[in-house]
Amino acid sequence: MNPMSQFCHNLDCPARGQLGQGNITIHSQKEHRYRCSTCGKTFAATTGTPFYRLHQAVDLFTIVLTLLTHGCPVQAIVAAFALDERTVAAWLQRAGQHAQHLHQHLIQRGQIDLQHVQADELWVKLVGGHVWQAMAMAVPSRLWLGGVISPQRDHQLIRALVQQVRASALTLAILVCVDGLASYVTAFRQGFRHPLLTGRPGRPRLEAEAGLLIGQVIKQYVKRRVVSVRRRIVQGSSAVIGQVLAATRSGNDINTAYIERLNATFRSAWACLVRRGRAIAHTERLLSAGMWLVGVSYNFCWYHDSLRERAAVGAPLKWDERTPAMAAGLIDHQWTMHELLAYQVPPPPWVPPKRRGRPPKARQVATP
Repeated sequence: MNPMSQFCHNLDCPARGQLGQGNITIHSQKEHRYRCSTCGKTFAATTGTPFYRLHQAVDLFTIVLTLLTHGCPVQAIVAAFALDERTVAAWLQRAGQHAQHLHQHLIQRGQIDLQHVQADELWVKLVGGHVWQAMAMAVPSRLWLGGVISPQRDHQLIRALVQQVRASALTLAILVCVDGLASYVTAFRQGFRHPLLTGRPGRPRLEAEAGLLIGQVIKQYVKRRVVSVRRRIVQGSSAVIGQVLAATRSGNDINTAYIERLNATFRSAWACLVRRGRAIAHTERLLSAGMWLVGVSYNFCWYHDSLRERAAVGAPLKWDERTPAMAAGLIDHQWTMHELLAYQVPPPPWVPPKRRGRPPKARQVATP
């Protein structure tokens, strides 16, 4: 047990989420509990992780989630480990919520140089209906930027996806390649704006980002087959777009090949996304949990062949493998599934409440 690697989880503690402050001590070595000297509260070593209050072995929990993120149906896990289907669903829900919080903490904080972003939607079948799953990725690092699930393929779905892309972007001057859905153009133009501060009272006017480039790939279908493809520059010039494509090594023309390949990766890794299968998700909530778990595992735990770099002379291996998170500069090594699940997301910093009414008499300045 290492107190220096822990922080207080009490939301009412002024030292919550702060590492290395010296306020964490060992409360019980046997029960693996820590104590915060600032607020006096005790907490378990697994607080803030899916392992907290887990009634099964940690190794079994990790193995089950690893199998789920590699395309194993729930029915096969139930038969192999003699678990109840509701237990597996509860574990998936717990891990998916943890993965979403980890994604928001490490990726969606506006510190990634995206350069080139592609977005697309998936049609997913549910028991008794269907939903749309929209996702986006950064092409240079192959980093998955997030996803949104909605029953309708409308402007609200695309706008929520654009908000996740903006939350990850270091700069708004990026190239966006999408399909022919008109909602993408409107959502990116509205979402990638910044306030123009003039010093005057009132709400500032929103100014469009001048460096935003938008390209569309419009496909024409006849009997569910693509018969023609038209590439359209919505915003920007062909010369500038060509420079970005050359800098990111993502082709010679506007395309959505990388996000479509990522869609295929998700369909093979999450059994509920298989086009014609028997492992269909029952609820939208379960489908969302699987999406977040697979997406975060893809970013932090899976090597990507196109991201590998030639190793130094004399190294034991010819290539240095990298995950998308390593290529984006977020981590320095490949995470295991246990590392991903054991990562503790710190709560936001404590902010003292504003005092209302008159100040205390001790703070009042006496008037002559």
